[in-house]
Amino acid sequence: MTDAAPKGSNWTGLRIFNFFSAATQTGYGPFLPVFLTQSGWSQGQVGLALSVGAIASTASQLPGGLLVDQVRQRRFLCAVSLAILGLGALLLAVWPGVVPVFSVLVLHGFATAVLAPAIAAITLNLGGQNAFGEHVGNNARYASLGNALTAAVLGVVAYHLSVRAVFLLAALMTVPAIASLLLVHPEPAAPKAVAPHPAMLHPKHRQGRLWQVFFELHMHTFAVCVTLFTLGNAAMLPLALNHLAAHHDTGEIATATTGCIIALQAVVVLFAPRLGRAAERFGRRPLLMIAFAALPMRALLLTTAPDAIPLIAIELLDGLAAAIMGVMIPLIAADLTQRTGYLNLAIGAFGLAGSLGATFSTAAAGWIADKAGLDWAFLALAMPGLLGLLIILFVLPETRPGTQPIGPAVRVG
Repeated sequence: MTDAAPKGSNWTGLRIFNFFSAATQTGYGPFLPVFLTQSGWSQGQVGLALSVGAIASTASQLPGGLLVDQVRQRRFLCAVSLAILGLGALLLAVWPGVVPVFSVLVLHGFATAVLAPAIAAITLNLGGQNAFGEHVGNNARYASLGNALTAAVLGVVAYHLSVRAVFLLAALMTVPAIASLLLVHPEPAAPKAVAPHPAMLHPKHRQGRLWQVFFELHMHTFAVCVTLFTLGNAAMLPLALNHLAAHHDTGEIATATTGCIIALQAVVVLFAPRLGRAAERFGRRPLLMIAFAALPMRALLLTTAPDAIPLIAIELLDGLAAAIMGVMIPLIAADLTQRTGYLNLAIGAFGLAGSLGATFSTAAAGWIADKAGLDWAFLALAMPGLLGLLIILFVLPETRPGTQPIGPAVRVG
């Protein structure tokens, strides 16, 4: 029996929310260091502020997921998180001092760590587990649309008005995002004859305990895979763009940067829902293999095609891999928490794993590029992809419900 379809307004509201919440977060992206520099900050101060934001985001992954698991009012959590982002953008625009900027970036890290699992929880409650992959793909589609279109609009605003106006507009975008939640009424989708995912139940009705989610054997296996993916992926495009900046004119650099962003977002918009459906039909492992195989392929291509147009074409592989991982993380988290129900804590754990991998990626790749050259740095970034591919082939089982068992929980003591 399939999951019951909820009212169409629920999905409309969720799509609008994904679009505008991503749009709001775009304002905190590349415009922030530019604005702080224009406000008199030194490069060291800007770097420290961005590091504080990154540390806050990494440290918030587990607490954010746990909060979503414990609070049933997920729409309220989304509204509060968006309000924090909006008020933070407004504060940055009017008072770019040290204390407010650092405070805003810490709160931004926690708010974004709550938003991702909260959206996943609402999606699961609306559509049930049977179609979770497709719905997660739709979330990614509208978030990518929000990122891409807003980046273009904010770029025009920054050019014709000021970078300060970017943050005012980002704050304004939280209004339709929060209003769209009024359209979402996440009643459980599964009929009584179908056992719901434990994450859809009230915490006191779940059989598992929150710490038991970390005793699931393949939670650790997939967390290693996520770490390896970001370890190989995070530094690849920045390295390529830095090389381009050193050997080409400004126009070609701008073309490459814009083209790469558009290519990545376009692939997510076009294929994310299809990838979700494919994961439900064919399983998780085939798609994961494609995502990890894309890493060494990109690395090898980047050693031979350093110009702008080839770089944009190569970034299509990045878009495909990013779309797959964006769908797979909440999907596999749902698969691996069927015993415990702590879906959002698992999503937070995978988010933490990805953040750690990305942090080491940029540091290690930069060091290798300085010591041994760019080609060796790209080849080094290919290694985590190959190792992850081997883990998926020989260690990680298929986790899709209805296939072979995912294995027992790890026993401790």
